[in-house]
Amino acid sequence: MKIATFNVNGIKTRLPNLLEWLDRERPDVVCLQELKALDTAFPARELREAGYQSLWKGQRSWNGVAILSRDGEPLEIRRELPGDPEDEHSRYLEAAVGGVVVACLYLPNGNPQPGPKFDYKLAWFERLITHAASLVDNGHPVILAGDFNVVPTDADIYNPRSWKKDALLQPESRACYQRLLAQGWTDSLRHLHPDAAVYTFWDYFRQHWDRNAGLRIDHLLLNRVLAPCLADAGVDAWVRGQPHASDHAPTWVRLELQRASSPGPKAARARRSR
Repeated sequence: MKIATFNVNGIKTRLPNLLEWLDRERPDVVCLQELKALDTAFPARELREAGYQSLWKGQRSWNGVAILSRDGEPLEIRRELPGDPEDEHSRYLEAAVGGVVVACLYLPNGNPQPGPKFDYKLAWFERLITHAASLVDNGHPVILAGDFNVVPTDADIYNPRSWKKDALLQPESRACYQRLLAQGWTDSLRHLHPDAAVYTFWDYFRQHWDRNAGLRIDHLLLNRVLAPCLADAGVDAWVRGQPHASDHAPTWVRLELQRASSPGPKAARARRSR
């Protein structure tokens, strides 16, 4: 199974780019972020014609997430991140696809910081950490995939000096990401390419794409059951170089699901107690 995450930065504007990528790369499951469209404007028909069933949650002008599947319809588990019933942002979608729990997320950017947007980013991150703790050892294969809006380390950016004040590099943001990993999640791309300069985002300004001045902010995290299935991971960087491209490129993992580990004692006890 090939699972990808892609911040499309406006699905109406980027639909030709998305369809070209789907036709060329044929991922089995896709997590989309930043749809910037209401539910009624989501191109379900076009995606169905391309071979994909869709589950989506839109929002006018910004945010919005979706899960696409080539093998049947994604089975919805939840449409929001628990912990704040007053949060109306469309940033989280969770579904079962082909025996895998797929959590598609679009973590808040947090700029400018300090300020209310950065406070919201950290609060949302705390909610994600709390919910992820219930997924990492639940006995099922789980992937957290999306735009985390966090550059984990200085090795994940072309040059940290000019981004020191950005919310993506703040110590609080990075600490949250490390706390998430410490639960037992595997950062797929970095796990397979520990020393490589791998980027998933290139800003539109100052010729960042032409200079390969990128950042790694799109991540696919595997829980303990799914981590042994990791066979390959990469970035379809060619998509960023297409006309009218998103500033992100699709990031993906290839999984050999037959390698899935059996749940540990903690997960087994939790299932028996339910």
